[in-house]
Amino acid sequence: MHAPAKPEDIPVANPSTINEADGFVFGFPTRFGMMCAQMKAFFDATGGHWQKGSLAGKAASMFTSTASQGSGQETTIMTAVTQLAHHGMIYVPTGYGSGGSMFGLDAAKGGSPWGAGTLAGPDGSRQPSAAELEQAVFQGKNLATVVKKLTA
Repeated sequence: MHAPAKPEDIPVANPSTINEADGFVFGFPTRFGMMCAQMKAFFDATGGHWQKGSLAGKAASMFTSTASQGSGQETTIMTAVTQLAHHGMIYVPTGYGSGGSMFGLDAAKGGSPWGAGTLAGPDGSRQPSAAELEQAVFQGKNLATVVKKLTA
């Protein structure tokens, strides 16, 4: 597709060490109105944490991408939240707090009160717009604020 290569200096989360983080922002593409199989496999591999309750009470948020509008961004996040619920995690949505970028009707854009999103196009070639990036930045800051309160 058109995603950049993974930076080598940034560690990649994995199911065995995920409990070491205070909070999470999970991002994944939508596949036929649901999270992609790779992300489902990631969550399936967290069963040990579920048994121990080691993710309970931790805050998480989600963002996604779709090929076009009406491709299931809200549905994808709504159904993926069940993964967090089974762990006892706290879902932190974006709500409408990012302001103007959520309400503008001048261009097609992804995202919803459930989480940031982008319209990637059918071949993944479209890059996030300024409005989509604004919502993503808001989402990250909002989650960080909640995590800080929970870990104080």
